Amino acid sequence: MKAFISADIEGVTGVSHWDETSLGNPQHIRAQKQMTREVAAACQACLDQGYEVVVKDAHSSARNIIAEDLPRGVKLLRGWTSGPLSMMAGLDESFDAVIFIGYHAPGGKDGNPLAHSFTSTDLFTCSINGKIASEFSFNHQVANHYSIPCIFLSGDQVICDEAQISVPGIETLAVKEGVGESTLDIHPEEALERIYEGVTRGLEKKAELVQEEPPYYHVSFQYRAHSLAYRASFYPGVRKVSPYEVVFEGKNIIEVLTTKMFIL
Repeated sequence: MKAFISADIEGVTGVSHWDETSLGNPQHIRAQKQMTREVAAACQACLDQGYEVVVKDAHSSARNIIAEDLPRGVKLLRGWTSGPLSMMAGLDESFDAVIFIGYHAPGGKDGNPLAHSFTSTDLFTCSINGKIASEFSFNHQVANHYSIPCIFLSGDQVICDEAQISVPGIETLAVKEGVGESTLDIHPEEALERIYEGVTRGLEKKAELVQEEPPYYHVSFQYRAHSLAYRASFYPGVRKVSPYEVVFEGKNIIEVLTTKMFIL
């Protein structure tokens, strides 16, 4: 049995400001330690249930997780493969469960001062089939594409609420709530204990959480600069529908993420 973990940082407890998310910034050191600890708690829950574990470091440089602080036997994918799966790189049909750690509210919503979708500089918001889309919105469809259940997500309250609507029955842990430029966070040790417990429960009911991928995707990107929308509109299949917005379609999430590679 194999479990896949995709890990971000803006939904880690105690992470509240952009300087805490940037590799090389002194404030990042504490954030990456807690990110690593939360991922390690999820890993340990999987290992204790007999799973092999692969972790994708899926934030910014993709060089945040401290490898030596993960349990022995875990494999860590660092850096970017430059393929369309991006934050889900390494996932394939051989896995039995998908876990999301440190995920966050999307651009266009509140609930986290670090809310964004894929980039905080270029994209204001995006949508899938008419609904505001988070990184989770795209990434959990990758799991659906391979018929792998999404069994657990941790992050802010907004993304936990979204996950529970998108995947009824998924185990979630809200480690923070955002108000304006602030976050109200649970204690780091409590986060570790509850991640371990939540992942364990999720693995026990994974058969109930398998979903099918939607038959069709209509995707919208709303950029922060009109020049970016203009540039994106030249990619085959992409149409500019306003000065700041483009739309495109895909038959499956791999097609969608492939287009995203070239226009974002």
